[in-house]
Amino acid sequence: MSVAIGTDSRSPRRAGAGRRFTSIAIPLLLVILAATAIVALTVGAAGIPLSRLPAALGLAANTTADAVTTRDQLVLWSIRIPRIAATAMVGGLLAAAGAIMQGLFRNPLADPALVGVSSGGAFAAASAIVFTDSRFGETLRFLQTELLPLAAFAGSLVTTAILYGISSRAGRTSIAIFLLAGVAITAITNAGIGLLVFIADDRQLRDITFWLLGSMSGATWTKAAVLAPILIIGLGACAYIARGLDLLVLGEADAFHGGVDVERLKRISIVMVSAMTGVAVSISGVIGFVGIVVPHLLRLVIGPAHRLLLPASVLLGAILMVGADTLARTIVAPAEMPIGILTAAVGAPVFLGILLRQRGLASL
Repeated sequence: MSVAIGTDSRSPRRAGAGRRFTSIAIPLLLVILAATAIVALTVGAAGIPLSRLPAALGLAANTTADAVTTRDQLVLWSIRIPRIAATAMVGGLLAAAGAIMQGLFRNPLADPALVGVSSGGAFAAASAIVFTDSRFGETLRFLQTELLPLAAFAGSLVTTAILYGISSRAGRTSIAIFLLAGVAITAITNAGIGLLVFIADDRQLRDITFWLLGSMSGATWTKAAVLAPILIIGLGACAYIARGLDLLVLGEADAFHGGVDVERLKRISIVMVSAMTGVAVSISGVIGFVGIVVPHLLRLVIGPAHRLLLPASVLLGAILMVGADTLARTIVAPAEMPIGILTAAVGAPVFLGILLRQRGLASL
């Protein structure tokens, strides 16, 4: 069952205000993202005041390269900047994947995790953790750091291939079967993760639990470089499929008569959602609610047009993730809280509030 997400029942006054906001939405989100990144650069276990930030970034002349400036530069360029960049790209990828999924299913409750893509990556990553610590995986133990993201990405791709094979017949893809098969795959992979948790020792159990809760603690320039091309390609694909997703809200038949190759649109959307989610999960672990809350919240503010909704989702997803990661690494410093706990703690009540507001039972 699908729920139309393209209708706008706002009053003329609210609609006019919405149109005015739409024109400044992208610049405003860029400014907020820049401000969030600056805050993330300055706070942490090794605090860097704003007065020292220009010198640490190399934006101000520093004739006396003292030990403090050297330390600040090391912290920023080796740890915080690659982490912030990777976190922003993970948030953007997850939010864009959620927006595409909601447009494809014509349902604001759709999410990449719903169809098993995230669960497939999680199961593969948990398997890698347990296998490399076993007697049979001793020869690959030195590759554990690299094997974990590779396994997560491969698990997401294999899950997508299985789902696409189940839901496609005679060149046509059934979205309903794709969704139902995803629910079944999620149940199977969750059972597999439960079995791995049961047989894991204490250290493996901690690793699996921490990874399943999501964390950006292992972000590096290399991982940021892996995310960047997927994000660039994804933005290009979003611009290409935006019109098709808008027409798909009217139904597949109407979209076809409007000049949209519906089957091609489905294939491109499924591949992009899988690639975006698979790469993000491989770097950060499982992080929930970003793909649901961000597009849904933006749709209430700027409307359902995907030409603006998709890039705005990328920016707001980046803002949410950078803010959550900054809080995660400072709230219990010098330890670090898994970011998935924060996104769930904030995202679930916000999402519930949105649903209640739409049903007229509560207001934000």
